[in-house]
Amino acid sequence: VCFSDFTEMMRALGYPRLISMENFHTPNFMLVSEVLLWLVKRYEPQADIPPDVETEQDRVFFIKAVAQFMATKAHIKLNTKKLYQADGYAVKELLKITSVLYGAMNTKGVERADLSEEDSSKFKFDLGSKIADLKAARQLASEITSKGATLYDLLGKEVELREARTESIARPLEINEAEKMMKVAIDCVLEEVQKTKDMLNNVALDEANLEAKIEKRKLELERSQKRLQTLQSVRPAFMDEYEKIEEQLQKQYSIYLEKFRNLTYMEQLLDDHRRTEQEMFE
Repeated sequence: VCFSDFTEMMRALGYPRLISMENFHTPNFMLVSEVLLWLVKRYEPQADIPPDVETEQDRVFFIKAVAQFMATKAHIKLNTKKLYQADGYAVKELLKITSVLYGAMNTKGVERADLSEEDSSKFKFDLGSKIADLKAARQLASEITSKGATLYDLLGKEVELREARTESIARPLEINEAEKMMKVAIDCVLEEVQKTKDMLNNVALDEANLEAKIEKRKLELERSQKRLQTLQSVRPAFMDEYEKIEEQLQKQYSIYLEKFRNLTYMEQLLDDHRRTEQEMFE
């Protein structure tokens, strides 16, 4: 009966597709998400619900967005777990929305005043922009709770601290003791100043040492470059002999190639001759 009521209400509301019980024998999240998005748009055409349901995270976000939208706008409490199952149990949750829309349609009939763009923009539900605000609100709530607990503990000690504070204020100020404390504080400040000056001096000394090392490296680099240029411009003493030997090697190589070709040719002729003799012998 529940499913027949759902199909009849969806048909009366103008859903473009036919829905049968066989669609929900097995989990069918794509159909459930399509019906939910259609019902949300039917309730408020300008509702901003992300339609992506490809991944598991997208599906969870989609179900939460629809449930939060219906709870905020229509005061309809949906069971997100049953909706995510996308089976027969999801039909009961979908029926909660369709029954409200079906009742409104029967009550008002076709006469529904169209909201102006200005009025509808006031009720536009943008979940994506509210998530960051929700996280910030939760963080602020936790901080307020912790600060409130700390303030409560401090206020609990106020009775004891009030007496000590009153006693300290009522006690006359010792000039000598105050002078000693000021001297100690001045000595501490002077000591810190001296440490800072020593650090600055050390920084200047380190800077001078680094500049000296950089200058030394530059001189070494210049000497190395000059030596390289000198070595590149000087012709080795054995270069003339090397070129003569290379020229002779080239000539010997040409002779070797010629003899190798002749030897190969002669071996071929010898093979042909032996083959001919063998054929004549046979």
